[in-house]
Amino acid sequence: MVVMSDTRSTSHGVRPDAQREAPLEAMREARLEVTREEIAAINREAAGWTPQEVLSWAFAQYSPGIALACSFGGASGMALLDMSVKINPAVQVFYLDTGFLFPETYALVEEAIRRYGIDPVAYQPRLTPQAQARQYGDALWRRDPDLCCQLRKVEPHRRALEGKRAWISGIRRDQTSTRRSAQVVEWDTQFGLVKVNPLASWSEAQVWDYIRQHQVPWNPLHGQGYPSLGCTHCTRAVKQGEDPRAGRWSGTGKVECGLHLPGAAAGSQEAAG
Repeated sequence: MVVMSDTRSTSHGVRPDAQREAPLEAMREARLEVTREEIAAINREAAGWTPQEVLSWAFAQYSPGIALACSFGGASGMALLDMSVKINPAVQVFYLDTGFLFPETYALVEEAIRRYGIDPVAYQPRLTPQAQARQYGDALWRRDPDLCCQLRKVEPHRRALEGKRAWISGIRRDQTSTRRSAQVVEWDTQFGLVKVNPLASWSEAQVWDYIRQHQVPWNPLHGQGYPSLGCTHCTRAVKQGEDPRAGRWSGTGKVECGLHLPGAAAGSQEAAG
């Protein structure tokens, strides 16, 4: 495992899977921005694809400038990790080590390293928890959770994507109201590259069916009332009948950490240049 606190990740060679050739020649050009017409076209093509076919296309299209974001705290991310390694053993994997992850999350990182032979890169905030407390005061997550997420998740994520052409996300339309319009392929206006959501149309049940069928390792906290995991300070177990994400930033009205804000990734975005 590689830990990155204030520098960019290194690129690794990726062997693209040849099963799915990219259907759009225009998107083969070595540029970051794509037009809304190109995004719409690829989503029409991808409408009937399986997640594995989406991944095969993405690796063929964007390698070596593509990386998988896996939090090791969500079932979707673990399913995607399993699929990705089987298609592309050299897939680049990164996660955001906020300094406040659950011990079970760190343990799952180590289990995944042993299971898949991956070398995930941990991107850390520029400020340690102690330095953040000195600069912004104690318990920033309670007083200003948006700023805390900006410092500990969004900024490291931006560094993780430096030099990349695309990134793979585990978001699904059924997770939150803010994700209901997620497309399989989007232009991420916040980070300035293509965003691929292979599981966009899958349900929670489909994810867990895949995990059981393929014996994918998963975070044990899911079995202890934590269907959605983030940082220790901002995650609680959910009660019976509550929304699966009710334990995230409970009582604040906050529903997203800032990586998947509504409108930040859109299939209708025009290229800027």
